[in-house]
Amino acid sequence: MDKITIDTEFIKLDSLLKFCGWVDSGAIAKLLIKDGLVKVNGEVEYRRGKKIYPGDQIEYDNEKVIVDKS
Repeated sequence: MDKITIDTEFIKLDSLLKFCGWVDSGAIAKLLIKDGLVKVNGEVEYRRGKKIYPGDQIEYDNEKVIVDKS
């Protein structure tokens, strides 16, 4: 599992997908989330604006990252 380091209190889920390099645009992130293809802490998440905090685990397409604070 990879770590993604953020220097803010939180990051929104759609922005995190772009930050990880899993998608090229927010529009693609929106579709993936809407289709239920992204999990947050093991649960399918349908809200693209979901706030992701350090310690949260994100999963998409058999890849996982954990968010860390810098």
